[in-house]
Amino acid sequence: MIKTILIEDESYIRKGLIALIDTLDKDLTIVGECGSVEEAVTVVKACKPDLIFLDINLPDGNAFDFLAQTEELNFKVIFVTAYDEFALKALKLGAIDYILKPVDIEELEIAIDKAIAATHSAQKEKIQIVKNELDTNRLVLSLQDGYQVININELQFCKSDKGYTTFYLSNKKPIIASKPLKHFIDKLPASKFVRTHQSCMVNLDYVDRYDKSGMIILKDNQQIPVSIRKKEEFLSKLLARD
Repeated sequence: MIKTILIEDESYIRKGLIALIDTLDKDLTIVGECGSVEEAVTVVKACKPDLIFLDINLPDGNAFDFLAQTEELNFKVIFVTAYDEFALKALKLGAIDYILKPVDIEELEIAIDKAIAATHSAQKEKIQIVKNELDTNRLVLSLQDGYQVININELQFCKSDKGYTTFYLSNKKPIIASKPLKHFIDKLPASKFVRTHQSCMVNLDYVDRYDKSGMIILKDNQQIPVSIRKKEEFLSKLLARD
């Protein structure tokens, strides 16, 4: 018996996956269902599964937030994801087992067979590759009413005020996160982002020009001031990209 847990916030997807698993002769027994990272950590510790179907995006975080909270990766993982170019790129790069929503029974059977055959050490290495790739492109923001995943490549700049940080994305509405700027500094790649003053970071990919009066002009004509203290650091990074 292969003890199996489903970690997926949509109940209809869990039910559909269970129905498909029941049609396959794989000796999988569903011992738990979870809809969040918090719930999954508790259930996995209690049930000690052999196999987990793991949705990448969950209401209170993502798959890697869950994996980081498990003491040992002593179970096999099959990632479940909707079509997402960044997630799929990472999954393919890591050659990790995954299935797309809506789930196809043939793809499901192949993924189960591959996961069962894989060693735990090999899977750990693959998962770390995927995590590193996703961490480069994505950022999970804590909002007042939930969580939002953004593509870092679309982030033009972010600005902090009174413990909140507003993220300005290309061709999208600003998003207000309920944490100060200092919380995000280490999460944004230093090769792209530079602090222009105490409460603002700018993505150098979106800089069109720098006005010697101390103003950055973005490609969409938005203007970002550069403080005297941050001017040298900003210009050093900007000129290094030439």
